[in-house]
Amino acid sequence: MQKTGALVADEPAAALDEGREPPRHWPLLLVGAAVVPGTVLFLLGRWGDAPAVQAWRTVCLAVTVQALPFLLLGTALSGAINAFVPEGVFNRILPRRPVLAVPVAGVAGVVLPGCECASVPVAGSLIGRGVPPAAAFAFLLSAPAINPVVLTATAIAFPGNPAMVLARLLASLATALVMGWLWLRFGRAEWLKPVVRHTGHRQGHSRLDEFRRGFQHDFLHAGGFLVLGAIAAATFNVAVPRSVLDTFAAAPWLSVLFLAGLAVLLAVCSEADAFLAASLTGFPPVARLAFMVVGPMVDLKLIALQAGTFGRAFAVRFSAATVVVAVACSTLIGWGLL
Repeated sequence: MQKTGALVADEPAAALDEGREPPRHWPLLLVGAAVVPGTVLFLLGRWGDAPAVQAWRTVCLAVTVQALPFLLLGTALSGAINAFVPEGVFNRILPRRPVLAVPVAGVAGVVLPGCECASVPVAGSLIGRGVPPAAAFAFLLSAPAINPVVLTATAIAFPGNPAMVLARLLASLATALVMGWLWLRFGRAEWLKPVVRHTGHRQGHSRLDEFRRGFQHDFLHAGGFLVLGAIAAATFNVAVPRSVLDTFAAAPWLSVLFLAGLAVLLAVCSEADAFLAASLTGFPPVARLAFMVVGPMVDLKLIALQAGTFGRAFAVRFSAATVVVAVACSTLIGWGLL
């Protein structure tokens, strides 16, 4: 029995000795560890010097840097709403009937001078504070499209053409209101999955600390999806040749649909998209209007932000419906004014 016990006791030691033995092909592994990383870095460096890759990096960085200040603004405002604004304020401001709260929230979008990245976290905070989702979504769509900064930029991009500014205002506001009312009629609670987070001030806690934690949570969470959207937009910019744009410019209906889809893929900030639309001189005015109405409401980075904030089921349905409504409103209003 003692001999058997000694054998059993020696087995772990033997296994440990075996574990200490180097791998059978350790020289090859050592050479690979020394050579492969350097080779990969060399190839990436050579590949990174290609013009297409440089353009991809530039577009990706431009989209991210362009949207980052407004994402900071939106997440800061979101944190401030949660920490400092009493919950009953929104219930007193908005009408009790959701069907009337939608237009009030839509018109209120003019008070947020930011881009679409700022409106997503703010809309999430509004829902967390008891605002009806339909009203919050009307605000989400209208805020980046009808605020004074965007309308001023549009007037500068289209000098001597006030009809374009008015058409953008009316088409964007109409889209926001229609989408809010559509959510009231067809929206389902199971599609909407807000991020689980603390909302509102808790007794005995520092409001500044609650603001800091809410801001940090929202910014880090939304920032990751912003980067993903920027990567997707940069990939499209590099992959699609210029000749494709010229092909669609000649057909009126195709040009509207094409520029609407282009707005989704390019993910240009709402403060800058008017200048890009003005540069697309080969396209008719209605198509350029659709580009400016769809872009602030649906683009790749916005879809990513909405998926991260409200859930993928919501983002897919809401984004698809918004594109359809935005194109319809742009077409009707554009042909009447432009």
